[in-house]
Amino acid sequence: MERNNYPRLHNAAWPGVVGKGAPDSEPIIGLDTLLELTAGAEHEGQKFDGIDLWLADPHISIDSSQDDIKRVSDHIASYGLTVGSFVAPIWGGAGGGSAMGDDAEVARFLSQVEKACRIGRWMRDIGIRPSGGVRIDSSVGVGPWDADPEGNTRRIAETFRAAGKIAQDHGEFLVAEGEICWGGMHSWRENVKLLEMVGMPGVVGYQADMAHSMLFVLGANAEKDRLLPADFDWSDKAALDAAYKKVADALRPWTMDFHVAQNDGTTFGSGDHEKTGRHCQIDDPNGRLDVTKHAGYWLRDSSGNLTKKMRHICWDGCMFPNAVMERQDTWNKVLGAMVAVRDAHGWRE
Repeated sequence: MERNNYPRLHNAAWPGVVGKGAPDSEPIIGLDTLLELTAGAEHEGQKFDGIDLWLADPHISIDSSQDDIKRVSDHIASYGLTVGSFVAPIWGGAGGGSAMGDDAEVARFLSQVEKACRIGRWMRDIGIRPSGGVRIDSSVGVGPWDADPEGNTRRIAETFRAAGKIAQDHGEFLVAEGEICWGGMHSWRENVKLLEMVGMPGVVGYQADMAHSMLFVLGANAEKDRLLPADFDWSDKAALDAAYKKVADALRPWTMDFHVAQNDGTTFGSGDHEKTGRHCQIDDPNGRLDVTKHAGYWLRDSSGNLTKKMRHICWDGCMFPNAVMERQDTWNKVLGAMVAVRDAHGWRE
């Protein structure tokens, strides 16, 4: 019997950049190194199909010309890989601004979204990008948001709505990745509230990362939305399953992009990245998730039927040490986990 071939399996380029490059952190890992490791990974004859990209220097400049994008697309294709979702550099330190900031900040945020959507359209026209959205967040911490939760969420929603119209004009869609470090997106309830307020289903949706979303059950930065007690006994698998399913059930209708990941129930930050849900290696003995089973909470509906909404899924391993990321065996194991998810929750075309 032939194995499932959908959703396609992608690696991510941004773990080579996120939490790296600052004076007190490890150096950035170049795109070519990540392409080589991704293309070199193999598990039971299976390979990665593609890679999701970081649209910022030193990988791919958000200000790239159409000729630049043609060259980098040809380069990625030479590794036998396609392209999926993007991370748009919407943060202030990368040329953007807060989604709840003043008009100038919001204008910079929207400009970065427009540039990313333009690159997305170019790559679709080239034929290297058959699926994927443009990832955004609120680009502001929980502290500033907490000064006026209602007003600030409305402002973020206005910005996301304007960004969604830009995406529509380019034939793109946006995926907002909720993490405990992003104001207005730091709990499962706040994410649902924000997306409902934006009101653009199918255009502005959610990017579910298994590690980040798992922290929502602990109420990190959002005590009122905690689903498990502070002294939770992790051996109680049924309670974890119920809490995690509640989060997934609330956010699944909005989910348009999905990251397979592992988490040990703690937070972690590196370089200039705020603390958020820790990404663990797939075989970490302290990992709290049953990755294959819990991936099904996102890839199947509440009745257990496949949603088939995601044409590709991606691995996210942000803030792993470079010594881990630069070992081929790391990516062979990751690919093995991705194949297991696809075997359990995929389909064949």
